[in-house]
Amino acid sequence: MAKLNYEVLKNSGYDGYILEDAPVKVLQFGEGNFLRAFVDYWFDMSNEKVGWNGKVALVQPIAQGLTKLINEQEGLYTLYLRGSENGEKINRKRVISVVDACYNPYEAEDWAKIIEIAKSDDLEYIASNTTEAGIVYDPQSTMEQTPPNSFPAKLTVLLYERFKAGKKGVVILSCELIDANGKELEKCVKQHIADWGLGEDFAKWIEEENLFCSTLVDRIVPGRIRDPKEVAELEKENGYEDPLLVVGEVFGVWYIEGPEWLEEKLPFKAAGLNVHVVPDVIPYKKRKVRILNGAHTGFVLGAYLAGQDIVRDCMFNKNIHDFMNKMLYDEIIPILPLSKEDCDAFAAAVTDRFNNPFVDHQLMSISLNSSSKWRARNMPSFLEYIEKFDKLPEALTMSLAAYIAFYSNDIQRLDETGLVCKRPAGNEYTVNDDAWVLQFYYDHKDADAKTLVHDVLTNEKMWGQDLTQIEGLEDKVVEDLQLIREQGAEAAYASVL
Repeated sequence: MAKLNYEVLKNSGYDGYILEDAPVKVLQFGEGNFLRAFVDYWFDMSNEKVGWNGKVALVQPIAQGLTKLINEQEGLYTLYLRGSENGEKINRKRVISVVDACYNPYEAEDWAKIIEIAKSDDLEYIASNTTEAGIVYDPQSTMEQTPPNSFPAKLTVLLYERFKAGKKGVVILSCELIDANGKELEKCVKQHIADWGLGEDFAKWIEEENLFCSTLVDRIVPGRIRDPKEVAELEKENGYEDPLLVVGEVFGVWYIEGPEWLEEKLPFKAAGLNVHVVPDVIPYKKRKVRILNGAHTGFVLGAYLAGQDIVRDCMFNKNIHDFMNKMLYDEIIPILPLSKEDCDAFAAAVTDRFNNPFVDHQLMSISLNSSSKWRARNMPSFLEYIEKFDKLPEALTMSLAAYIAFYSNDIQRLDETGLVCKRPAGNEYTVNDDAWVLQFYYDHKDADAKTLVHDVLTNEKMWGQDLTQIEGLEDKVVEDLQLIREQGAEAAYASVL
């Protein structure tokens, strides 16, 4: 079967939107599944909805990548957005045509082409997702390297070439999963400017004519379809082979930190897309971590002890689902800095996301490193709720007890795989966390509930403070832990409803 390209697509009978020719307006560092299912999707939709008429040139950020394959397919690839919306099963297919070409900067000819794109009058945006390790200052990177080692160094060279060509600045959209990603990238670029002696005029141009935007990205992208049978069925249905096919969840939102004028400049608002320019992305990151990630960590450990294995099935268990909703709507949302309507809408979407019929999200995979996860995702909500309402949040307190129960349920052994416990149903499961955490629980395998809870809550290495100083917490967690052990986690969850 023929591999996807424009000619093959025409012959396949595909009748969706396609844009074959347009100027390159975006230079994008990263050609992997996430960016192609997220950033490139939004720009592709803008071409269709409002005639943005732009293309994206991809840059392969490391020496090995997808450049050859992307160019063989003339930038085309198939995107499936799958999930649940308002309880309805969604499976949308779209052929993305926004990509112009891909370049490997580690090939001298390609690096020269990237520099030419960087100097183009058409270029408006530079986007990136070079992983968390990508935005780092590397003193070993130099201008003489072709290309420089690090992404910030490459970007500095490209912006310098643009500056020397007398062109206007660009908007830089950082999608890496680190705090203040845009600000951190700008800081690295400015450090290179200083170290390389590129001059005050260039530094001023960077400061005044370019906009480094921190952004928050939110879409789960499982990536490739791994079932050969499903791949073969889709190839037969589509009429072409597409090794670049990518799958993402139907939900997606992008928050971009920037001034008001940026929302009018970007094509997304006019296209009616779920992309928003905001003065500060931090509240939206807090919302995501507290609601989406906090929900996961808050209910999955007890749900696993109650006999559940995947997230979707938990959404059909009334007690577990209602427990999650009580935690979200009664205890977490009331202390978040955004409006209740905004948070309620986000929380409602969480149920759809957890109910994704295409993703079997294993509870045990979510359980990894739950000590640090509960501290980062749930403890801030827990403490802020107490400070605001002067009482313990029932569901979050129960989730803390469920965490302790999961790490201590009929401990069998500690070995190279982790801390092996036994589920109430009788099967073994392995807890994975930092070695010192696992050793702590193994050392307490014979402790009674009261001793265990006291030693957990007073462990300042675990929580950064002595949680027994919170009035009534120790007794309540002991009571909840005993309830989980005696009546089961589902009954314990139901007790707070």
